[in-house]
Amino acid sequence: MREGRAFCTVCYAVGMNEQQLIAQLAEQEQKIRFASFDHDTGIAVGMALLEAARADVLPVAIDVSAWGQTVFHAALPGSSPDNDQWIARKRNVVHRFHKSSYRVGRELAAAGKTIDEQWFVDPMEFSPHGGCFPVRLAGSEGVIGTVTVSGLTQDKDHELVVTVLRTFTGD
Repeated sequence: MREGRAFCTVCYAVGMNEQQLIAQLAEQEQKIRFASFDHDTGIAVGMALLEAARADVLPVAIDVSAWGQTVFHAALPGSSPDNDQWIARKRNVVHRFHKSSYRVGRELAAAGKTIDEQWFVDPMEFSPHGGCFPVRLAGSEGVIGTVTVSGLTQDKDHELVVTVLRTFTGD
């Protein structure tokens, strides 16, 4: 990724242990909230992700959903239909657990469990790997949508999403 851009320092803090990372991921989820979110906001978020991915020539697929509907989807050169499947499985994790897919994965790793061992869900339907972030409104705990990137390592997928979302929420 290009130097000079304000990236998620949480994801690459030197010496951070798993519990510290989990705590910081939970803090991100509490802070990154929208005053309002509609189709136009979702499209704007998707376009901002698209521009960031194009600027760094990233082989990703991008998906933004809200209110049970996909409002933005793009697949850049180098991505594949497999990335769309990863998006669906990451999104399922966020909708089920109301946490970022990265946080769920890190919590499972800290517990030494897989998602099917911990919650008896099919790993072909639920992938607790970074890249999907819950969309929440300020003052609400409910998840109204998701923003997902697939195509990089899970920490980089998460980092890209969080970096762009922060430009919209002011966090």
